[in-house]
Amino acid sequence: MNPIADILARQGMLVLDGGLATELESLGCDLDDPLWSARALLDSPDDIREVCRRYLSAGADCVATATYQASTPGLAAAGLSHPEIATLLRDAVSLVVEERDRFWEDPSNRLGRSRPLVTASVGPYGAYLADGSEYRGDYGLSAADLYDFHADRWADLAGTAADVMACETTPSLEETLAYCRLAAVSGSPTWVSFQCPDERSLADGTPLVEAVAVCHEEPNIVAVGINCTDPRLVSALVQRARESTDLPVLVYPNSGEEWDAGSKTWIGAPTPTDWASRAREWREAGASGIGGCCRVGPADITSIRQALFG
Repeated sequence: MNPIADILARQGMLVLDGGLATELESLGCDLDDPLWSARALLDSPDDIREVCRRYLSAGADCVATATYQASTPGLAAAGLSHPEIATLLRDAVSLVVEERDRFWEDPSNRLGRSRPLVTASVGPYGAYLADGSEYRGDYGLSAADLYDFHADRWADLAGTAADVMACETTPSLEETLAYCRLAAVSGSPTWVSFQCPDERSLADGTPLVEAVAVCHEEPNIVAVGINCTDPRLVSALVQRARESTDLPVLVYPNSGEEWDAGSKTWIGAPTPTDWASRAREWREAGASGIGGCCRVGPADITSIRQALFG
């Protein structure tokens, strides 16, 4: 089963959602916490529902769960027991599925649309560390170590009604190998999206073509992508990815600012981005799905949808 290919067969392109934390903060959520956006699962799940509604209304064909930073060790450090963690992760998916289903029940939302997907977001080991290392990939851990780190959360999420496991901001070859093994063991449709600081490589220096080739060999990897990367790099990265695979390539860059892990703030100026023009450019480069990451909101997603579908 390839839910990404299915929706692409029906409508040609996939519109992704935008930044979750960006919208949660706009609703007044305090995310200055090691759990970051996952903190809202404990404190304000209704705000997560509202963000889902915003992105679905904006035109997103898939919406992500708030589990990017909800690792098993991270939740345990916040005081949750293992049964409580499993319940929280299942509930994190259920609330997004419920909002997707509620949206789809309205016939007016079905015009020119496919039934949106729900993606179970899996953040990298660096997200758990909360020290910015997801932008470096310098963990010093093997693929086996990273498999063990992700395994419990993966099992909990893979057993839910999520359509796809979305491995995001992947900075290293070792973590890519871990995700491919997790997808193989669970049989879950999975996408792996990479964090790239330049036009050729992952954050750890691995050539993108090499990491994508590894994903291409695993049958349960249904798409690859680039996320939380400067929009200026995306076209070249899509072309690189296309050298190694015919899988769908999904792109959801950030606003172009740089994350400062010490101050926990975005620094520098955003990259001036006309999202409609960029969406058409990235489609020409070979992207099959387009959305946004940090500091990209519903209005930007609407611009992308209008550019792709008129």
